[in-house]
Amino acid sequence: MKKSYCPIDTFINVIKGKRKATIILHLFQGDKRYSELVKLLTDISERMLTKQLKELESDGLINRTVYPEVPPRVEYSLTTLGKEIHPALKGMYKGGILFEKNIFDLQN
Repeated sequence: MKKSYCPIDTFINVIKGKRKATIILHLFQGDKRYSELVKLLTDISERMLTKQLKELESDGLINRTVYPEVPPRVEYSLTTLGKEIHPALKGMYKGGILFEKNIFDLQN
């Protein structure tokens, strides 16, 4: 995670990426196995999902737990930091709904 001139830029740089914010919002609802995330995020490839999960883990937003079973079971959960940014992401979600409504109203 690289510090930017403005904290808003730092925040956006960490969560930007293919579905990172959506991954965090899903994990806020509870720990998820990799296969559950694949089913929830149907619009991205497994390769891209894996990349985003690694980046979120590297930035300290999620934990990855591997259970020593056959086959191995991997679960993802939010760190304390990941939980703390939930209100900001929820605000962005609500803002997105407002923008989508505005776009729809302009088209009609």
